[in-house]
Amino acid sequence: MFKHLRKWFVTHCSRRSRQRARLVSKDGRCNIEFGNVDARSRFIFFVDIWTTVLDLKWRYKMTIFISAFLGSWFLFGLLWYVVAYVHKDLPEFHPPDNHTPCVENIHGMTSAFLFSLETQVTIGYGYRCVTEQCASAIFLLIFQSILGVIINSFMCGAILAKISRSKKRAKTITFSKNAVISKRGGKLCLLIRVANLRKSLLIGGHIYGKLLKTTVTPEGETIILDQTNINFVVDAGNENLFFISPLTIYHIIDHNSPFFHMAAETLSQQDFELVVFLDGTVESTSATCQVRTSYVPEEVLWGYRFVPIVSKTKEGKYRVDFHNFSKTVEVETPHCAMCLYNEKDARARVKLGYDNPNFSLSEVSETVDTKM
Repeated sequence: MFKHLRKWFVTHCSRRSRQRARLVSKDGRCNIEFGNVDARSRFIFFVDIWTTVLDLKWRYKMTIFISAFLGSWFLFGLLWYVVAYVHKDLPEFHPPDNHTPCVENIHGMTSAFLFSLETQVTIGYGYRCVTEQCASAIFLLIFQSILGVIINSFMCGAILAKISRSKKRAKTITFSKNAVISKRGGKLCLLIRVANLRKSLLIGGHIYGKLLKTTVTPEGETIILDQTNINFVVDAGNENLFFISPLTIYHIIDHNSPFFHMAAETLSQQDFELVVFLDGTVESTSATCQVRTSYVPEEVLWGYRFVPIVSKTKEGKYRVDFHNFSKTVEVETPHCAMCLYNEKDARARVKLGYDNPNFSLSEVSETVDTKM
């Protein structure tokens, strides 16, 4: 029993290590990092500050959001305190009764901070206000009002843009856990199932794939993650998909397909990653989105097909059973594409033969004379 447990543990660990060595995860995240990036190149991220802020995680974004407001309130509160200190409006200077301060009712740093907050968020309680005594105070009021509007617009716009990003719409589009290879329409095909979990459509859908593998050129150059185009279609084509119900997309394995020279026995020994993309426009927001997933050789099942999941109820409605979304059944399938096409070629050559009614077979008897 210990041997079986050790074997299962080694197999499970090796399977997990193989799964980690994929470029695109099942949920579409890219497993790649950039090293030795020049410091000047990193500065470009601050030049494109809008995209940088949008790509930040929520915890960093909220930290920047809170810090921007608190920092600006405290900074301008300090400036208001300096204005009051220079003009000797503070109580420690004992101003006379006829003294007109730059800002009414500022008695220290705390009241200066509160006035800064009231000014920037336009609360306007009416207790503290700027007088016409100091031009510097009027200029500071204008500057803080303009800067406050900029900060509000940028930070609130960044929060709203991140919430409404089409990335979240992509979470409601799912692919089957496995890809299958079986016959479809008399041709050997690689099939994948994809479904839209929302009732709102994805407009102008376009689906395609990339096969990633390490190749060696005739010149001896090793290309890691070499990309090969994989054409996926449905019965109505691969563009402008009517994505109201789950679709089964397929790639025809013909002479031009990179899967043509693979077989059922050698598929698990291959080293490739099939990345599938679905591009479209969200119907409700008109924003473009992309959904992607990937399949490694262990996730491609040869000789299987998907179980039907669409049925019609007694009330006349169409029902989709997502319990069987990734379920497969074993079917009779040629063990390689080359065998299927060789069989078809042989049948085609037989059909090219014809009968000649004027041809007759005559037997000739030979006699052998032997002289003694």
